[in-house]
Amino acid sequence: MRYRTMRFDNGEDRVSFLGFGCMRFPKTEDGRIDEAQAAKMLDTAIKAGVNYIDTAYPYHDGASEPFVGRVLSGYPRDQFFLATKLPVWKADSAQDAQELFEEQLNRLQVKYVDYYLLHALNRERWDKLVRSDIIPWAEQLKREGKIRHLGFSFHDDYEMFREIITYKQWDFCQIQYNYMDRDVQAGDRGYALAEKMGVPMIVMEPVKGGTLANLPKEAEDVFRAADPDATCASWALRWVGSRPNVKVILSGMSSPEQVEDNLRSFSPFVPLDEEEEQVVSQAAQAIRSRIKNSCTACRYCMPCPAGVDIPGNFAIWNEGSMYDIEEKARKAFREKQEAGAGAEACIKCGKCESVCPQGIHIRKDLETLAGELGMDRVKEEAPKEVDPCLKIR
Repeated sequence: MRYRTMRFDNGEDRVSFLGFGCMRFPKTEDGRIDEAQAAKMLDTAIKAGVNYIDTAYPYHDGASEPFVGRVLSGYPRDQFFLATKLPVWKADSAQDAQELFEEQLNRLQVKYVDYYLLHALNRERWDKLVRSDIIPWAEQLKREGKIRHLGFSFHDDYEMFREIITYKQWDFCQIQYNYMDRDVQAGDRGYALAEKMGVPMIVMEPVKGGTLANLPKEAEDVFRAADPDATCASWALRWVGSRPNVKVILSGMSSPEQVEDNLRSFSPFVPLDEEEEQVVSQAAQAIRSRIKNSCTACRYCMPCPAGVDIPGNFAIWNEGSMYDIEEKARKAFREKQEAGAGAEACIKCGKCESVCPQGIHIRKDLETLAGELGMDRVKEEAPKEVDPCLKIR
């Protein structure tokens, strides 16, 4: 196992480059964690040298922390680094946060947490944190040794990331990052800023929730031609791991096979060379060539008078095509429809097209999108009336 050093004012940690993300454990037929199989997976990883274990309060509907606590109680406390997260949306004050933290310690059967994150920050949650006394509370717990390192995980745009990371000197941060999402959320610019500020980075979604493990044939063929024995997932992991400020790469492993494949990718870890970087770029281009239209989510077209989430619909359409995940796209589209924001609600007023910098034929594309992802089926099923209040978004 390859390790990287996380340096802090109060010392340093030698963390495994591969971290075990505990949000996608295998499940039983009734939707619960398959504890026997998941425990074996954790044991396999730990025995292979994985020492960074990442969970959170809401994972597996609240069952992840208690399960992880039971499993890790069988290992010496100094053998692993434990990360979990404060569910910011449930805490309005330091008192709320303290009660949640004590519950988490009990669930995890530990006296302290190595890496504590303010979970899934975006504009709304960050504004609430700044108004509250939660950040000073967390800093006090760090002084008391109940939190060894304080950071945050992030889900918003780069501007929001810049505001948060420059607010104080964080011990670390965690972002979504992979070779297809370089301009999404914090992206390349967020990575560069964290590196410049000396903030170590933990990466989640290196395989984009498994999407980059099962690619369309034209993209998979690019990787197979370069290395017939390497999996698509291993290429994605190596791309992220070739960035020097990435200290831990989290993988939400859901099967023993995924554990074994990931361990092979990190034992030992071999960074991409220049030629291999080009291979990844070629595969990414093969994926992007399947895009349906050129929407960049600039949102100049919004708000839509009819309540259509134009960029949201196009994102579903494009991702479904790029990654050949039609059923997932149909499900996401149905959710848009149920919220009254689906493409079929377009009234063809043309307001959006008059301001679109990409010159997209929005009305035509929305009609095509709705037909491909389910408008005809939905008409036949005569959906329930949508509350008109939901259309005001």
